[in-house]
Amino acid sequence: MLPHVLSNGICSLNAGEERLALSCIMTISPSGEMLDHEIAETVICVDKRMSYNGVAKILESEEEALHENEEVVPMILQMKELSDILRERRGRRGSIDFDFPETKVILDEEGKPVEIKPHERNAATKIIEDFMLMANETVAEEYFWRDVPFLYRTHDTPDEEKIRQLSAFINNFGYHIHVRNEVRPKEIQKLLGKVDGTPEEALISRLALRSMKQARYSTENTGHFGLAAKYYTHFTSPIRRYPDLQIHRIIKDNLRGRLGEARIAHYAEILPETAAQCSMKERTAEEAEREVVKLKKAEYMRERIGEEYDGVISGVTRWGLYVELANTVEGLVHVADMRDDHYEFVEQDYELVGVHTGRTYKLGQSVRVRVTDADKVQRTVNFEIV
Repeated sequence: MLPHVLSNGICSLNAGEERLALSCIMTISPSGEMLDHEIAETVICVDKRMSYNGVAKILESEEEALHENEEVVPMILQMKELSDILRERRGRRGSIDFDFPETKVILDEEGKPVEIKPHERNAATKIIEDFMLMANETVAEEYFWRDVPFLYRTHDTPDEEKIRQLSAFINNFGYHIHVRNEVRPKEIQKLLGKVDGTPEEALISRLALRSMKQARYSTENTGHFGLAAKYYTHFTSPIRRYPDLQIHRIIKDNLRGRLGEARIAHYAEILPETAAQCSMKERTAEEAEREVVKLKKAEYMRERIGEEYDGVISGVTRWGLYVELANTVEGLVHVADMRDDHYEFVEQDYELVGVHTGRTYKLGQSVRVRVTDADKVQRTVNFEIV
């Protein structure tokens, strides 16, 4: 969001350099309860700047990493311990974790994709995620009770009809959601736990996600369904997210005694439009990112037409099979290209069944495919069964 000279310069926490910061300093009990906190303007001087991979190697007890970073190893191990406690505590209250593999596209100097692979979350990324979630909840709760204009990150309860549709669908696989007057996060969390590691995991997880409402920015604190949190905001990334920057302005006005009637009236006037615009721009950015990744996948596979890959059936429809490769590329095997038989779609089982041979293709089944086409304009990839 900010110019490179700022984001990688004076706004970046470089080792050995003092930086102005807005900090949420928390005291947390061994059970994960937040006992005390202070939100303050601070000066930070980083002793050692580390990468996610570097921290992950320490947590995996790699000897070289332990030796090179011995002075910070005790702290990192304690961070991991606290992270596990916070994650387990969120899990008990019903927080939902949709752990879909993201795609990492490696480009050459000319922007041509040279490698596509899953971007895995490791133990180090989870530590930062857990700490940021705790800070975001803490800041949101404090400013809710201060009763001043503020930007919250909200996620409303899903529509009852969408949950009923999801419930009817998963019944085909033997799963059930207990819906009272309204669904609770714990029910979705339990469902994801039950399908974990099953052939239908990817499909049901995606459908569960689609049954959720989209998270948005709001001046009203209505809670966050997915995190099972009463209070939530985005505070931790002011360099790359405008809502966080806006929140920092409000907090600094409060800390410096500038949040008088005139300033409160100013924020009350501008924040509804800020929330709406930030929510809209977020959707636009997400759609652009998805389309670019699909384009680069098609461009990458265009160079590999005729090559064969092992994959897993990720979707079954009337018009064919969707197969996902280990590198996250997904392509369609059109039913018209399955020439060894005439295949019919069995909706209740989500299978394609050969009328003459009885051969079946179902969710989660391993198959070997050949790349037959890849269209950059349509952003599609086509396979055939080998």
